[in-house]
Order: sequence, then C-alpha cells, then structure tokens
Amino acid sequence: MKPGTKAPESGQYKATGSKTEVTGVKGKKLPPTKKPGQKYKLVDRTKHKK
Repeated sequence: MKPGTKAPESGQYKATGSKTEVTGVKGKKLPPTKKPGQKYKLVDRTKHKK
C-alpha cells in the first residue's frame, strides 16, 4: 500500500527495504516513508479479544 492511503486493517506495517514497523489503524492514513517509492505491507494483524 502506498503511504497516505487508508489502512484496510489495524496492525503492524513494514515499508519495503526497511527494518522498522509502524502501527496502522484501520481507516487512518499510513504515514510517509523515509525513501520515495516505498510501499507498506501488513506484517502482523491486530488481534481482538471477543
């Protein structure tokens, strides 16, 4: 997903080529990346207790 797009799910997102993860909240925009052309990938979904 491109930076600035709304996160489809809450969880930890990682930018391509980066070791750092950011927390994305469902419906909120993903933050800018450090390098141009990077995209985010969901690596760990938030688990909700029922």
